[in-house]
Amino acid sequence: MSKSKSSKSGEPGRGPATLAAAEPVPAVQEMEGPSAGGEPVGVARKRRAFSNAERAAAVEAVRREGQTAVARRLGIPKQTLWWWVHRLDFAPLVADKAKEEPAVTRPAATSTEAAPVNEPAPTATARPTRSTARARVARSYSPTQVAQALDRVAEVGLRPTSKELGISRNALRDWERKVEKAAKGEGVAPTSGPDPKSIEERRDASILAEWRKQQGLGPSQIRNQLRRAGVKVSVHTVRRVMEDAGYRPPKVERRDHTGEYEAVRPNQLWHMDFVHRFIHGQKAFILAIIDDYSRFVTGWALDDAERADAVITAFEGAVGRYGKPEAVMSDGGSAFWAWKGSSRFTRILEEYGIDQVVATTPELNGKSEVFNANLQKELFNRVTFTDLGDLRRQLGPHFSWYNHHRTHHALGGLLVPADRFYGRVEEVLSRIEAGGGVPDAADLSLRTLDLFKVVSRRGKPEIWLMGRKIFESEA
Repeated sequence: MSKSKSSKSGEPGRGPATLAAAEPVPAVQEMEGPSAGGEPVGVARKRRAFSNAERAAAVEAVRREGQTAVARRLGIPKQTLWWWVHRLDFAPLVADKAKEEPAVTRPAATSTEAAPVNEPAPTATARPTRSTARARVARSYSPTQVAQALDRVAEVGLRPTSKELGISRNALRDWERKVEKAAKGEGVAPTSGPDPKSIEERRDASILAEWRKQQGLGPSQIRNQLRRAGVKVSVHTVRRVMEDAGYRPPKVERRDHTGEYEAVRPNQLWHMDFVHRFIHGQKAFILAIIDDYSRFVTGWALDDAERADAVITAFEGAVGRYGKPEAVMSDGGSAFWAWKGSSRFTRILEEYGIDQVVATTPELNGKSEVFNANLQKELFNRVTFTDLGDLRRQLGPHFSWYNHHRTHHALGGLLVPADRFYGRVEEVLSRIEAGGGVPDAADLSLRTLDLFKVVSRRGKPEIWLMGRKIFESEA
């Protein structure tokens, strides 16, 4: 590539011109080939940085003469001019002409290294990239502030209002469109309604009110409780509000569990286990009977020792209320199992025709172990009992709350044990999706398991005894 002589004439495209009469621009060596303005340029060209005043003068010239004419007259690539006009805010640059920033220059390219033809000239203030720019925080405006901003737009215009109030033009236009639609009855105007701060205050109050009902629940469970009641809020917001109110997450030891299993219908498998506690030095043994499929507490007992009488009484009471299960799982405690001969509870199960499964490891009976841990967190860590009588009086309401009001992560997060046990999953989820919430006092009188009943399904009679179907007509 041969070098061409630098042009000293004032014809467009051959020599550099000036941005203003008082501000000359140094000459630029040209190289062969068409440039961004359409003129031939030299082999090597010095890159230079333009000051704020030079850029502002070039933008004003583009607005008067057009981009192509200014690019040819000033020898500045059109891409650079387009960037200055459309991407940079020149209002502060024009105002700060007297406070020009020092020009940042780059070393000139050698004769063997030709610079890209259409590469824009570097500027003194580079536009920040996503990695270096500070994240912008969205602001919320009250209806009164929106109305004041729109009044200001009507007085002075869109651009001056945006610069004066610091509100983007897109937001102002969006508010204007919403106001116009609201005037036609097609929506809610942004100038009416409650203040966003008051909405946040009510939201935080509902979070704290739900947490104070049961302080043993964590942020995700509180979020699920509110979602079930028809209130949508993120778990991060719930955690932030709870931590501001003094919540501290407990330290939980996580263990890897293998061999997970779950029943496919209610009363297929029941879990039984004792949890040991001391009430002012007195031993307390709480027995809980849990349905594997729904985590529903079908029965419970309280005694001062692990006795077979308490187990049999609680089990027979649960069978009388909800029907008999197909199998029962427990540990190898003396109240459930005898390693020599048959225990009293084993003989009762044989009379009912129920299978007995003995868990050899705590993980096998893991649902009872998790229930016992939640009982400790949600009841014993929160309430101080005076004696066993006081404990007995509070166990019943707690198990009722657990069955009918406490959401369970193992059930998807939004369901309570009673939803699965009584077969109302689809009904509850449809109500939650519709945004109506689920009433606390659900009518379950027609869903209980009767001791004996005869029903007709699709014209076929069925006979149920103690929760199990014993006859179905084939006709």
